[in-house]
Amino acid sequence: MTGFLKSREALLIGVILVLLVLIASRFAGFVAPDNLARVFNDTSPLLILALGQTVVILTRCIDLSVAANLALTGMVCAMLNAAYPGVPVVVILALALGMGAVMGAVNGVMVWKLSIPPIVVTLGTMTIYRGIIFVISGGEWVNSHEMSAAFTGFPRAMILGLPVLSWIAILVAAVFFTMIARTPLGRAFYAVGGNPNASVYTGLDVGKTQFWAFVLSGTLAGLTGYLWVARYSVAYVDIAGGFELEVVAACVIGGISIAGGAGTVLGAILGALFLGIVKNALPVVGISPFWQLAISGAAIVIAVAFNARSGRAKGRIILKKAEGLA
Repeated sequence: MTGFLKSREALLIGVILVLLVLIASRFAGFVAPDNLARVFNDTSPLLILALGQTVVILTRCIDLSVAANLALTGMVCAMLNAAYPGVPVVVILALALGMGAVMGAVNGVMVWKLSIPPIVVTLGTMTIYRGIIFVISGGEWVNSHEMSAAFTGFPRAMILGLPVLSWIAILVAAVFFTMIARTPLGRAFYAVGGNPNASVYTGLDVGKTQFWAFVLSGTLAGLTGYLWVARYSVAYVDIAGGFELEVVAACVIGGISIAGGAGTVLGAILGALFLGIVKNALPVVGISPFWQLAISGAAIVIAVAFNARSGRAKGRIILKKAEGLA
């Protein structure tokens, strides 16, 4: 218990609680249960993408194409629904998951087999995916009147007081908690990111592990693509433009180390919730939402600096122990 109280997650919980108190002092209705449920629902796409990004960053990689993956998948799903309104939602979901997985696999193969730096790969595919959206859509929008009621209604359907979108985010979080803690793949993500050279001697394939991290990230991006366009009932070229910054920010704020091998699923969730609360609170406290990107960027810099400082402190402790043993 004492260890948890000193952890990054406990600090984030404290910061979030203080933030809610400060917001409530200006607008008490913000912390009402119904409004907090709406805030969580608004944050669900970010939370889902942050969990996918977490496993990528744990392996010392980064996926900057998640928002473009989301946008391309969402546009294809919207166009399919507009052309064939009778296609069942389960088929749309399967298509979204499959498309996202393929795009994630493309990133993973180039990092694994071609040894291209992840940031270069995903910057390139980000641009390619955005370009494909323009080509297939001709720059045209797919609007709500072109979408079927079943298509747009699925993420909004209420179950036990929460929309399906929120339940999907909760389910994804539960799956990732289990995967990271209970499966060999989850342990491999940490091992590969913590020490790639040592991982090879334990029989782990570093490139293959990174490949599966990209596939997971891409799959969740594809899923979020359908949920996004269905919830907002619109699809266009610039869907989720710049959203990859928020996804990375959520991970870093949650304590996922850019150097790889360190961080928790809970931390990523708390990082996403922190940004979600900030985003929804800005209009309430009279701050322009256009400050959101600046706040996200500042949060990344502060979090990286905090992580680096913590890492140096641990290094000094290890050196002191070694000197004592000598």
